[in-house]
Amino acid sequence: MYLVTLNSETDFDGWRKAARAFALHHVAPVDVVWHVQGQTEDQMPPGLSEAPSLPPIETENTFTVPANFIELARVAILHREGERFALLYRLLWRLKVDHDLLATMSDPDVAQIITMAGAVQRDAQRMRDLVRFREIGREQKAHYAAWFEPEHHIVAFAAPFFARRFADMPWSILTPDVCAHWNGHAISFTPGISRTEWPAPGRLEETWRRHFQPDRLTTTDAPVKRRRNLQDASTLGSILGPLLADAERWTGGRISPRPEAIMGHKAAAKDLEALREEAAHCRACPLYKDATQTVFGEGPKDATIMLVGEQPGDKEDLAGHPFVGPAGQMLDRALEEAGVDRRKVYVTNAVKHFKFVPRGKIRLHQKPNTQEIRACRQWYERELAAVQPDLVVAMGATAAQSVFGKITPIGKTRGRLIDLPDGRKALVTVHPSYLLRLPDPEAKVLEYQRFVEDLKIAANLQKKSARAA
Repeated sequence: MYLVTLNSETDFDGWRKAARAFALHHVAPVDVVWHVQGQTEDQMPPGLSEAPSLPPIETENTFTVPANFIELARVAILHREGERFALLYRLLWRLKVDHDLLATMSDPDVAQIITMAGAVQRDAQRMRDLVRFREIGREQKAHYAAWFEPEHHIVAFAAPFFARRFADMPWSILTPDVCAHWNGHAISFTPGISRTEWPAPGRLEETWRRHFQPDRLTTTDAPVKRRRNLQDASTLGSILGPLLADAERWTGGRISPRPEAIMGHKAAAKDLEALREEAAHCRACPLYKDATQTVFGEGPKDATIMLVGEQPGDKEDLAGHPFVGPAGQMLDRALEEAGVDRRKVYVTNAVKHFKFVPRGKIRLHQKPNTQEIRACRQWYERELAAVQPDLVVAMGATAAQSVFGKITPIGKTRGRLIDLPDGRKALVTVHPSYLLRLPDPEAKVLEYQRFVEDLKIAANLQKKSARAA
């Protein structure tokens, strides 16, 4: 009998190394007991000692298993089921003989491991849906913290998602298992919060300050091996998808994760339709709760100009298309007068959900705050990567904050081309809704003409691009 002690509850590399060695030396699953370092002696089977060293593995003495088993194991090992290590080794042992075992959905071991993987995926999606950051501090010293209680060991698995979505803000996600932190460059982890110190409602800031002041946070990234696994976690859907779909049919549709949980970030960035579908399920901020739908950008994928507004209004929220209300009509008129071919322009908003306050039957527009702009910025960035325009026109302060990644005054930057870090140009102007709100008719005419003059800069660039093509 062998006892294997793994470094942690999620030590996939340790399990894989030991399982491969045992399988190569024909050690049956019934002769292996799996144990996690830190468990008390009463949790260990009596009379067992650490597994003796196995002879070196000969290079010609190898075997292969399906790639989808390895990826399935990476996810299922995050489940809290105590027998998961033994179950995975039993499947590995059987796969040596039956290479197509995973296709047999009626097999109890296969059904159990796929169900476990589905539960882990659902828990990771639940974390993405429910985590809400609270701002602690102000301005340059601001930090964002959130509390979450996972059902499985999914914090490290899900952390890269939050690093991508909230890349420009420092955050901490506190959980009983492990706490994840992002400093703008790297993910790091610290021990979880003990049950006696779980934050009561409204006491999150107090808990964070007691344990995780910025000067006490480690700024080092996760170890290299773990970081590689974390990055791979975002692409597991391509392999797990078919398995989970088959299991869904077998079990009546009870374990499949939501589509966005298994969509690869890089693949989606190349396809506006895929991005639009993914954004339809966005839960990065609370605005989705009251809005009718996500209003995504529209226009040709090869557009030379991208127009960025603030957020959809009442009409856009109901129609599901950007700039179809009064502000959109004014924009169309100004573009035509400026000489911009509207058909060759991609139009979007910094924030994709309508933010409003109800006043009887009327929904009054409400300006998005910084956290909402940051939460939605990933969609602008991914649209930008898909369209690759020569010029980005930021209409209004919210759009400028999204484009430049910081609060940008309109008056100081308006009406001139600005170089962006990626080599393209940006142009700042007012939002057409600003013109609609001006009470003085004379001022409205003058500001409208100024708006047209700003757009003529975009028209000239569009014409140059057309000639170059």
